[in-house]
Amino acid sequence: MNDAILPFRVDIPQAELDDLAARLASTRWPGELPGVGWSYGVAQGHLEELVRYWRTGYDWRRHEARLNSFPQFTTTIDGQNVHFLHVRSPEPDAIPLIITHGWPSTVYEFLDLIGPLTDPRGHGADGAPAFHVVIPSVPGFAFSGPTGETGWGVNRVARAWAELMRRLGYERYGAQGGDFGSMVSPELGRVAPDKVIGAHVNALANASTPTDPDDLDRLSGGERELAREQEAWWYKHSGYATQMSTRPQTLAYALNDSPAGQLAWNLEWYVDWDPANTVQTPVDRDVLLTDVTIFWLTRTTGSAARLYYEGGDEGWGKRPAPSGVPTGVANFPGDKALRGLAELSHAIVHWSTPPRGGHFASVQAPDLLVEDIRTFFAKTNSRR
Repeated sequence: MNDAILPFRVDIPQAELDDLAARLASTRWPGELPGVGWSYGVAQGHLEELVRYWRTGYDWRRHEARLNSFPQFTTTIDGQNVHFLHVRSPEPDAIPLIITHGWPSTVYEFLDLIGPLTDPRGHGADGAPAFHVVIPSVPGFAFSGPTGETGWGVNRVARAWAELMRRLGYERYGAQGGDFGSMVSPELGRVAPDKVIGAHVNALANASTPTDPDDLDRLSGGERELAREQEAWWYKHSGYATQMSTRPQTLAYALNDSPAGQLAWNLEWYVDWDPANTVQTPVDRDVLLTDVTIFWLTRTTGSAARLYYEGGDEGWGKRPAPSGVPTGVANFPGDKALRGLAELSHAIVHWSTPPRGGHFASVQAPDLLVEDIRTFFAKTNSRR
């Protein structure tokens, strides 16, 4: 087995950026019905404005340099290239922590967490837990993609993370993640229960709607009503997931050929999860465009979509097996996790409802996410 860990640096050829600008300039706009706003999907006027900024105002090189200001590496695990950031804390008792992103995110969304997590003393939080931070790109996404074979679902990613942490020399560690990462992090606890001291999640998936006929009976009256409402909400907003979990290859041709189309596809999910229910991009537009640009430049939008297909093969929609690993949940505004459902699969020892932020908490309220991670692992680490 080749365990080599190699330094990595993002260095996109200028020709790729020129091609992107040319494609954006020649976008064919489909038109839209008058007065429908966002009810039929992404509003064309809003998208046109974002595309204009992407082409004439957005500076990829600035964000590329920011990525490159952190130590990055690649290694091959289970036949797949894996890209990751690895930033060690100056504190001798720091807790190793592996953080997993979701869809349609990249590691870029976690950059604001790195300083406060690795160096709390230098960020005004003397005495708070410190962390050695490992942030991998999920196989198939961005600089870990594309995948070259089937089978890269939640369990296989979790097993790859266990191997990655072994290669880095971490015997005991925590896991954190949101969205898809909220499934991988607890699964890592199932894969390596003797290694994982705790899993902290936000944007918790598989805990907002019933997956078993008896689930509703296990909930309080208030949670039961919320579960029904959320099931109706998901029915109206799950078209993207249905497409990617059934025919990701067909979708890939369009998204890989049209940057404006890829932006619309990703943007819709950010807006759908906006807790304020607005039609403006609910994250900083440079963050959104950096994520989309990374997908575009690495040609991994189709590969990332396959994650949903692989998850379907694993049985997404079914209740995960119970995990004995201590679990903390930060349920930010707009997220829909119900504790009664979460407790069916997780050993919940911490549950919080932060006052602001949203589904993409690492860029919407990074300070509150950091605070919640610290609070959870201060409790969990005391049990080691």
